[in-house]
Amino acid sequence: METPTWREQVAAEEELLEQLSQQVVASSQRRSAALAAGVAELGSVYAVAKDLGRSWQAIDKAIKKHRPKIKTT
Repeated sequence: METPTWREQVAAEEELLEQLSQQVVASSQRRSAALAAGVAELGSVYAVAKDLGRSWQAIDKAIKKHRPKIKTT
């Protein structure tokens, strides 16, 4: 069995990093949507944060980070 060259190893790892990066973004978007659903259910960012044992700022930031941007003309 032939060992891949260092260039092939680097290319393979770069591809893996790209795939992982895409998965992280998708996961963050799903988490943001779930947190927003929690706010809708519990009534406030504070209530969600308290339920999860996190700071309200962290929850608010996570929701806002992936909120769809509204274009203004």
